[in-house]
Amino acid sequence: MNAVSTPMPQAGSTSTSSYSSYSTLVYREWLQHRLGWTLVALLPLLVAAGLVGFGQVQFDADAQLPGPDVLPLIMALVAIAGSAALIFLIMVVTSSIIVTGLARRDVADRSIEFWLSLPTSDSVSLAVPLVVHLILVPAAALLVGLAGGVLVSGVLVGRFVGIGAWLALPWGSLLAGTLAIALRVLLGLPLAVLWLSPLIGLTMLCTAWFKRWGIVVMAVGFGIGGWLVKRLFGDPLLTRATGELLRQAGHALIDADGQGYAITNRTDPAVFLHHAWSTALSDYPAALANLASPLLVVAVAIAALCFWLLVRWRRRGAGGA
Repeated sequence: MNAVSTPMPQAGSTSTSSYSSYSTLVYREWLQHRLGWTLVALLPLLVAAGLVGFGQVQFDADAQLPGPDVLPLIMALVAIAGSAALIFLIMVVTSSIIVTGLARRDVADRSIEFWLSLPTSDSVSLAVPLVVHLILVPAAALLVGLAGGVLVSGVLVGRFVGIGAWLALPWGSLLAGTLAIALRVLLGLPLAVLWLSPLIGLTMLCTAWFKRWGIVVMAVGFGIGGWLVKRLFGDPLLTRATGELLRQAGHALIDADGQGYAITNRTDPAVFLHHAWSTALSDYPAALANLASPLLVVAVAIAALCFWLLVRWRRRGAGGA
């Protein structure tokens, strides 16, 4: 008798297949949203460069302006930080809007049958796009905003002070300081998403169940629920919990220890940039310490329940389509 040999699976084949599935899901988001992402990232920078290049900037007569040796550095710092913050916030809002309809989009165009046929679990097929839109895209937008802010700062400083002053800036400390703050935001971004996860999950679930009325149902439900909780317990627990989630998400991104990053007319920008790394590194442990909260435990439990319900709804999506 001839023995029949069965080929053994090679080591690492499972991990390679998983990586291929993840990359395919990420690539799908890129193909579907690349034009919108590009426009959202570049158009505000072009508009900002045009405004500072051709617009007029006026100062109050009694305003205390910094000296000519400090003014170019402040202008550059404001331009870089402002551009990065603008692109980051716009992309966060855009991604939030996209995420609300993420669970239902495959059902609407009947592509759910195709995605369910792929060798990926329903949880992975739902989780990977969430990570892309809520973490990867805002992180990339922040870095694009930093790079674009350098160009905007060149237009701003070059017009009002001179291109020579812009070239003479201490670019080593300027870039190091802005990158330190950007790194702090990037490290805090997953923590902020974790704090907001129940709100994100509930919004996605309402949109999946009630289609375009999901946002309305969500808003009305929170309004009535907050009123009932206040009437029953004499305390607006739901409203306070929602406000605390939003506050903690903001602190997770920046200034968790409450020390602040503000620059006033008495602040030496060179000193501020010099201490940016130590300030950012000392601030992040405070953001991690804030995770030890009973509110976060409840929030994660609600988010996990919403995710489980969304996965179950997705599994029935092919038949419901």
